[in-house]
Amino acid sequence: GPNVEKVELQEIVVKVARDESVLPMKEILETLLKRFHTKTDYQIVVPLELLREAERTKMIFNIVLGSIAAISLLVGGIGIMNIMLATVSERTREIGIRRALGARRKDIIMQFLSETLLLTLAGGVLGILLGLAIPLLVTQFGHMPTVIKSGSLVLAFGISAGVGLTFGIYPAYRAANMDPIESLRHE
Repeated sequence: GPNVEKVELQEIVVKVARDESVLPMKEILETLLKRFHTKTDYQIVVPLELLREAERTKMIFNIVLGSIAAISLLVGGIGIMNIMLATVSERTREIGIRRALGARRKDIIMQFLSETLLLTLAGGVLGILLGLAIPLLVTQFGHMPTVIKSGSLVLAFGISAGVGLTFGIYPAYRAANMDPIESLRHE
């Protein structure tokens, strides 16, 4: 009739929440269009090239962040090793007394490794607290949703302990291999 309005539709843009949903959404839209639109005068375009570019950018971003984290861990580990080496030289007399009273090399190694582990785990706990606080602040003030995965917290804590043990081995062995007699003479 004369009251029917003809609408020419050029384009419909469909947004999906996650990248993984793009191709399934395309299938759904094709099925719907085939069912309700008899003429095939449409074309569904999926910007997969843009998605691939986004994936590459994400991968590069992860590599850069991973490299920064690795350098930070290395610097932190060297710092821990220096602190523990200074501790060993400051406590030379104590090590000598412990050895003279019957402490074995293994006991000295365990003492210094446990101290190093305690130091790094305290740092790990502080790091995890910061790692929890920053995303919450970003969500609160930046109005951007952030996701905290419990697996990443466990991994961070494990890496912290691993760094402590790795960089604490040398100072602990150095303490254990000191000559007890020379250690007792040390002022």
